[in-house]
Amino acid sequence: MPSWSAAVLASCFTRFVTEGVGTPAPMAPPERLVVGGIYRHVRHPMYVAMGVAVTGQALLLGRPRLLLYPMIAAVPVAIFVRRVEEPALARTYGAEYEEYRRNVPGWLPRLRPWRPAAPPDGR
Repeated sequence: MPSWSAAVLASCFTRFVTEGVGTPAPMAPPERLVVGGIYRHVRHPMYVAMGVAVTGQALLLGRPRLLLYPMIAAVPVAIFVRRVEEPALARTYGAEYEEYRRNVPGWLPRLRPWRPAAPPDGR
C-alpha cells in the first residue's frame, strides 16, 4: 500500500479516537460525529483511499485487469454505505449528520474544506 494511503488511514483512525472518542469498529463506535481533518473534504476517506491505492497499484504494475477489482469491490461497499452505514449515522447523529451529508460529498473530495456554521468543541 502506498505510504499516502497508509497516512490517510492512520489519520482517519486517529480522528476517530481523538475527535470521535471511539474507533471505526462497530464494537467501539465514536461518541461524536467525526467531521475534522480529511473528513471536511470527503465523507468516506478510508474507502476512497483503499480504492485509489488498488487502482494505483494496477496502473503501476501495468495490469489493466487488476482495475476490475476496485470497480467490482466498489459496488458492495457503496451498497453497504448507502443501506447500512449512512442510515445508522443519521439515526445516531440526526441533524448534525444531515448537515454534514448535505455539505460534504461521499466519494469525490471537495477541494476546499467544509466549515460547519457552529463547529463543535475540539474540531
